[in-house]
Amino acid sequence: MSSESSNRLSDERRAGAHLEPVPELVRIGAARPRLPEWARRPRTHHESLHTLKRGLRQRNLNTVCESARCPNIHECFHRAAATFMILGNRCTRGCGFCSVAKLNPHRHDTQLDPAEPASVARMAAEMGLRYVVITSVNRDDLDDGGSHHFAETVREVRRALPEARVEVLTPDFCGDFDAVARVLDAGPHVFNHNMETVPRLYARVRPQADYRQSLGVLSFARAHAPAVLTKSGFMVGLGETAGEVHALLADLRQAGADVATIGQYLQPTRRNLPVAKYVPLEQFENYRAHGMALGFKMVFSGPLVRSSYMADAVSEQARRGPC
Repeated sequence: MSSESSNRLSDERRAGAHLEPVPELVRIGAARPRLPEWARRPRTHHESLHTLKRGLRQRNLNTVCESARCPNIHECFHRAAATFMILGNRCTRGCGFCSVAKLNPHRHDTQLDPAEPASVARMAAEMGLRYVVITSVNRDDLDDGGSHHFAETVREVRRALPEARVEVLTPDFCGDFDAVARVLDAGPHVFNHNMETVPRLYARVRPQADYRQSLGVLSFARAHAPAVLTKSGFMVGLGETAGEVHALLADLRQAGADVATIGQYLQPTRRNLPVAKYVPLEQFENYRAHGMALGFKMVFSGPLVRSSYMADAVSEQARRGPC
């Protein structure tokens, strides 16, 4: 093992020393897949990172970039791009791939911050954003799933930045289409709801969600707001087959999705699911080509692609249509 690899392993062990024991679900019996070159040397922009973080903390705001440990955080924060995460920083679900902290209503404060919608709008305006992405944790403890708060955040941003485009990345709201309509009626330009993985893997990747329900959310969004661009993302490298990815893409097109994003799953903490495989770069291109042949307006496919990564450019490409 090289000294670089040894130091990386040591850093990971130190960083994880305070964590609870690894659940049986994610214990690894076989050797881990070899880390590909593209994942070894991320670009860093520490000054930009800390500057934006300070502004967010001053306004009591969260980003999914931080909570989900996105590998692109340095790059995005350096170009003053961030995905605002509302409804708090703890989630009522326990997806196997996600590092966002979990909410226990019996132990944690469940109150929403009434100032959050306006704070997001002010922060977006101060950043001079022309494209604003808003997502949230799942709040299954709330009767409306947080949809009123979500809709108010969209309205505040649109009032503060009338020329900006707004993309929402919503939870499934437990299949409550009234909640989905509430967010859509607030006027986002892009509606995103992620499928995350193929149906066979839902039980361990997304155990509190339902594949058909998520497709239903996308179908409803397409029917309720035909002028809004619809989008969905998923990960590969969790144990899916190419045939299952093709079937997922076909299901998304049938549900009316305009845009698909495909990225490599990277294990964010030792408590999360292990990587089953690092998908070759050429396979990402094959998935992109297959999706475009199905009629998507845009398929953004690559190892470091995330559903909100380069969202402005992806939206613009989709609006222009295939080259």
